[in-house]
Amino acid sequence: MPDPKDKWEQPAAPPGPVFFNKKERDFVKQVTDEVVDRVVAQPVAYYPLNIEHSNYHPLYGEAIEKTFLPPLRVYALVTFEGIKTETSEFGVDKIATINVKFHKRRLGEDQDLFVREGDFVLYGDIFYEITELNEPKQLFGQIDFRYEIEATCIRARKGKFDAT
Repeated sequence: MPDPKDKWEQPAAPPGPVFFNKKERDFVKQVTDEVVDRVVAQPVAYYPLNIEHSNYHPLYGEAIEKTFLPPLRVYALVTFEGIKTETSEFGVDKIATINVKFHKRRLGEDQDLFVREGDFVLYGDIFYEITELNEPKQLFGQIDFRYEIEATCIRARKGKFDAT
């Protein structure tokens, strides 16, 4: 007769990831920080919107005059996408675009910064406004661990943003 202790039982929860746990995620963060900060070293000045001091319209949720916090130096991977010419009934317009890839954990854990649409970055001596955000990459295919924030930025028109 079989022993009752040998009976298999369903576990309460599935086991954690075997090869990619917190230790491996921390190692990836360490390597990424070192490569982005010391090897690539493309600094941008990040100007976050000051939500508390911007006067938002109570119905529309928009602010005509926005205030920004002091800039933070952030190392990122920046790609210049070029200058696109658009023609409309108002004339010719040249739009310069950059793509900025931020390391998500580095911003959140080390700099307490959260990237949002409407914030500005200074790359070189030109100000760009963040118009679109994307989180395209997962760490080791794990859905809960995205490690990159990709920001599409367009050049700010003169007078739209004043850093002083």
